[in-house]
Amino acid sequence: MGLERQMGRMNGKVALVTGGAEGIGATVGRMIVEEGGKAMLADVQIDKARALAGELGENADAFELEVRDAARWDEAVRATRERFGKLNVLCNVAGISEPGNVPEGSPDVWERTIDINLNGPYYGMRAAIPAIEASGEPGAIVNIGSMIALRAASFVAAYSASKAGLLGLTRSVALDLAERGLPIRVNMVHPGAIRTPMYERYKFSGADTPENIETGFAATHPMNRIGEPEEVAKAVLFLASDDASFTTGCDFTVDGGGSIRS
Repeated sequence: MGLERQMGRMNGKVALVTGGAEGIGATVGRMIVEEGGKAMLADVQIDKARALAGELGENADAFELEVRDAARWDEAVRATRERFGKLNVLCNVAGISEPGNVPEGSPDVWERTIDINLNGPYYGMRAAIPAIEASGEPGAIVNIGSMIALRAASFVAAYSASKAGLLGLTRSVALDLAERGLPIRVNMVHPGAIRTPMYERYKFSGADTPENIETGFAATHPMNRIGEPEEVAKAVLFLASDDASFTTGCDFTVDGGGSIRS
């Protein structure tokens, strides 16, 4: 009975997942479908998103979305409702991370990072909340943060600011919806270093060897390893499901203890 309940915990739910073409977003979309839900995989990498949707079958589809475009967000929500009849869950997974500090860093990197990592989820929640409310069913929003939102790190100024800002936004929207009596929960998952294409780009862009870079990333986690996308996706699915029915404004860390290391 317990296993059946767990495996079907997304039954009847429709989710819009950004960053759905690869990495954590693709894994979240796959797990939603595997657990009985339907997923619209939204990404600028539309060919990859369509390929995954085709693999997942009739309970998945793809939509080309630039998260910095507020008007395009309205179209993504509308397309999801037209395709699957409603919207219950928004998973804001899309994001970027580019190194740089304040004195020498590029303003373009700052603006692009804030636009994608913070403005994108803002536009997404703004577009999705009325649609989730219109479903007449309990809903959920899950934003992807970072352990760096909780613990300072040098030379990632824009990324740190964007994820810390998203944490504040998540908590504010959670309170607002709860106080207005809307059954839409808003939570956040903070990954550590996870083995995704974003991580691989970091790993192979350094001056040191990839092996030494991986050792360095692993050492930032007390569990002394890199995380896997499935480990983050499982936390996202819990927060997206009715299993988390009394959880809102939550920070769920999936970082091997990295955010609590002094």
